[in-house]
Amino acid sequence: MHKSAFFTARTRQSVPSGHLNQQRPNFFLHTITAFVLFLLLWTSCQTYHSGGQFEIELFPDLYEASIERLQGGMEAGHFTSVDLVKSYFARIDEVNIRGPSLRAILEINPSALTQAALLDRERRTSGKRGPLHGVPVLIKVRSWHQPKFPFPVPKTKYALGQHRYGMNTTAGSFGLLGSIVPDDAGVVKRLRAAGAIILGKASMSEWAQWRGKVGSGWSGRGGQCINAYYPNGDPSGSSSGSAVAVSIGLATVALGTETDGSITLPSSNGNIVGIKPTVGLTSRAGVIPLSLNQDTVGPMARSMIDAVLVLSAISGKDKNDNATLNQPNKLPDYTNALDKNALRGKRLGVPRRVFLDDSISGNDPFVNIQFQKALEVIQELGATVIDPADMPSAEEIVRSHNETIVFNVDFKAGLNQWFDSLIENPSGVHSLAELIKFNNDHPDIERPPHYEDQSTLIAAEKTEGFNAEYYTALAANRDLGSRRGIDAVLQENQLDALVLPAMGLARVPAGEASNMYGYGNNVSSYFNGISAIAGYPIVTVPLGFYPDDVKIGYPSPGLVYPAPGVPFGLSFLGTAFSEYDLIGFGYSYEQATRTRLERKAYDSAIPKTQIRDIVQQSRASLSLIKITSPVIYE
Repeated sequence: MHKSAFFTARTRQSVPSGHLNQQRPNFFLHTITAFVLFLLLWTSCQTYHSGGQFEIELFPDLYEASIERLQGGMEAGHFTSVDLVKSYFARIDEVNIRGPSLRAILEINPSALTQAALLDRERRTSGKRGPLHGVPVLIKVRSWHQPKFPFPVPKTKYALGQHRYGMNTTAGSFGLLGSIVPDDAGVVKRLRAAGAIILGKASMSEWAQWRGKVGSGWSGRGGQCINAYYPNGDPSGSSSGSAVAVSIGLATVALGTETDGSITLPSSNGNIVGIKPTVGLTSRAGVIPLSLNQDTVGPMARSMIDAVLVLSAISGKDKNDNATLNQPNKLPDYTNALDKNALRGKRLGVPRRVFLDDSISGNDPFVNIQFQKALEVIQELGATVIDPADMPSAEEIVRSHNETIVFNVDFKAGLNQWFDSLIENPSGVHSLAELIKFNNDHPDIERPPHYEDQSTLIAAEKTEGFNAEYYTALAANRDLGSRRGIDAVLQENQLDALVLPAMGLARVPAGEASNMYGYGNNVSSYFNGISAIAGYPIVTVPLGFYPDDVKIGYPSPGLVYPAPGVPFGLSFLGTAFSEYDLIGFGYSYEQATRTRLERKAYDSAIPKTQIRDIVQQSRASLSLIKITSPVIYE
């Protein structure tokens, strides 16, 4: 007998005829309940059938999951922000210190799950705030985010409420470990207001690579961060951890900072999108400074769409950063720039002289081969390519030492001011001079073998402030970068933008840099960057991957670059506040080529945990998942 028929028969037999009508609601209730239970059982079987299409639709692969897909899943109730944070924590645990030891994450946020739970409740009760609601974001360890206290701190400090999110702001140095900052960074405030979850702090090149002859991605606190596309691959820097983490789905998106190359280069090496904004489009308040003349904060993501959503959230004026007061009174809606036809009818220039000379840039010839193919795609998408469109100042930029002069003065002044701003610094370091001594006094953690050099810190300490030499160098930078650089070539050729490979001279000529760092072009790309000294924006998208037979290079001890399968990017450059146009060009190219999807990281560098695993465990055990210490590092 059919189950429903059996149930109906037994019900009718047990109920007196005079009361049958009173029991009918229960009959219907039980029938509906049985049907719902059947549907739930069927759904569970479909959901957890490994590789099933239904599962894929419910739980996107975190290696590539977009903000839109994650929002769709959370809105539909397939998973929560708490599930998402747990998933990322588990993925970090797999590869950050264990396995390939990528060392992309310096700290996780101990309050992330609490933040996620609150945002889940807000979503249920009043709806989401916007596209970043409940989305985990990594921030660079150079940005303020209220710290934990590994040293004894007087209770009076707790009244300030600056400890509750539990992370350090150290630029990778033990000299700032446990320091107490007065407030969140401006961009962090904007992310929080948008509903984003601060997942943790990404590792970085110590002091934004302004320390000495030390390889990209290394810091005393974090150790050596490495690329996920080849064992011991150079991640570039200084936003090394942000790029590596995003490239394999240890977070949805991340923030990086750039003074000269620090978003562009790691994005290029990580097969991701990076947007280096115009200086003043995003706030630097609460960011440990290298040079306020060139520092900027921007998004790093796996797609142009995701990068733009983050840029939209963090852009805007901030009374705590005067540079932002120079931006247009009304910024455009950058999401409107995401047009597949954005290149149609536009004019793009190729500054070939110097910038595409491999003997100067140090690029492998394969880069230019792929770049030529990219130019063909750009033309097929409707753009006119002016090639060459050379910069009047190109040769002078290669010979110039002006950026070093400016950086050294800015760094000493800015860092000393940073130390003065701290509520407390348990290390006892209160100046650049004391930092140098701290490193000398603690060689086991700050000057281990192959990472001893701090010649750049010493050179900066020797500067004598904002003197005539400084102002002459600063003026020369602006002249070379903008008036006789980018603006000159744009105006002379009536161009909408410039396009170059992301490595090499989109950021910097080699010249002095190779001598300064001594570790080759990839590590040394922190001087004389044309867009950097002008303060202008760059949008970088994936361009290609080195072939399997490429000659492996050794830019610094323990790192390799180039290497088989390691990615490299394509950069669109423009004048001040031209992000809208550059975003359109990058998006058009990205959508036409889909280069990122052509190759993945090497297998052991790809975490296996997915959202479905966390959801399944949670439903099965109805208890919290224990994540084994994803963070070490001191």
